[in-house]
Amino acid sequence: MTVSKSILLILIGSALVTWIPRVTPFILGKMVKFPAIVTRFLEYLPLSILFALLLETVFNAKTGHLAVPKWDIVIALIPTVITAVWLKDLMKTVVVGIVAMALVRLVM
Repeated sequence: MTVSKSILLILIGSALVTWIPRVTPFILGKMVKFPAIVTRFLEYLPLSILFALLLETVFNAKTGHLAVPKWDIVIALIPTVITAVWLKDLMKTVVVGIVAMALVRLVM
């Protein structure tokens, strides 16, 4: 087996190992009827994950010190959040966020 075939097999295997655990819950979720309380809990999960990622991005935390906001990100976040709340459109929110961050980095 040549090196390129080995690399190709490694890439395909890595893709499957990454893809299967991410897709399996969606497949199983379609087949199983969850109780109402579980469904209600799962509805808040994506929002909670996104908020945790957002907080990690916005604040610079060091052990033993208070978390300090990254002001360039906070400034770019303001129009992004306004767009998200006002339009409720993910694609437009992402575009506004990218443009806002680009403008902030251009100015600062």
